[in-house]
Amino acid sequence: MTWLANVVLVVHALIALFIVGALGMIWLGAMLRWAWVRQPLFRLVHLLAIGTVALLALAGLPCPLTVLEDHLRQGAMGQAGFIQYWVSRLLYYRFPPWVFTAAYAAFAVLVALTWRFVPPRRPATPPDAKGSA
Repeated sequence: MTWLANVVLVVHALIALFIVGALGMIWLGAMLRWAWVRQPLFRLVHLLAIGTVALLALAGLPCPLTVLEDHLRQGAMGQAGFIQYWVSRLLYYRFPPWVFTAAYAAFAVLVALTWRFVPPRRPATPPDAKGSA
């Protein structure tokens, strides 16, 4: 099951990269007038992703992807493979849990503030809906 644990680890790292990278792209895109950074679905998925991470941390609950990966690696013998070694070094750090909780909560607040200063565009109103009420 080590290969499946590696898949979970890589997906986990990609989600973290999306959460962090998307915020930077939103601000850069706002300055460069990239329309896609104001796409409502993209922005909602981003907000929900960091919101979930922050709420889990504030509730003191472990990340389900970390739990799943640990479960899949349980009983695995031997040295960590290339993927596990490098992706784990990028994803996991040795800090007290409160550091992560504070960081996730602060990042979630930053993402929420970004909605205020770089708002997603509103969905277009269908032509037949204008003036009818």
